[in-house]
Amino acid sequence: MFNLILFGPPGSGKGTQSDKIVEKFGLIHLSTGNLLRQEIADKTALGIEAKNFIDKGQLVPDAVVIAMISSCLEKHADAKGFLFDGFPRTVAQAEALDKLLSLKKTSISKVIALEVVEEELIKRLIKRGETSGRSDDTNEDVIRKRFAVYKDETEPVADHYKELGKFEAIRGVGTIDEIFNAVSTLIEAEITAQQSVAAQ
Repeated sequence: MFNLILFGPPGSGKGTQSDKIVEKFGLIHLSTGNLLRQEIADKTALGIEAKNFIDKGQLVPDAVVIAMISSCLEKHADAKGFLFDGFPRTVAQAEALDKLLSLKKTSISKVIALEVVEEELIKRLIKRGETSGRSDDTNEDVIRKRFAVYKDETEPVADHYKELGKFEAIRGVGTIDEIFNAVSTLIEAEITAQQSVAAQ
């Protein structure tokens, strides 16, 4: 099973690249935001629990999110692999995810980060805000706060996976296809490496 985390700050192009990766490599796109919405819509026990936190304006606890991921992994036990999007956002979440995957006899194969300088990201997000109707993309102060949170909480996740030898960064600047080709090359090399280990 090939499990990928696509990593990068808001506006780095993760959504666009995720769609292309899922299509090419046949992975299940595991977006925690979508999972949450689905569980709430289906009124599952986890969805009801999550909704209680959201209604109070609180973050959904990691344990609830991990339980949702666990049930998604079980539903797709025959999948070629998963693309994790928007998770893990903190080192605690990364450790919990690693533990969960090892219980399922699998692990994160690769973490690929799209690196883009902050000024370029701000330009992209403000442009996106003009067309997407996302109010959090139109205010530069709000955008800079999101980056500050990303630096404090999410960048340490990169260090966690660097220590495990699973982290690769590529430039998230260029055409969509140029970036996708760079991502694909890394994924193909990792899949080939996995297959040769499995064959031994």
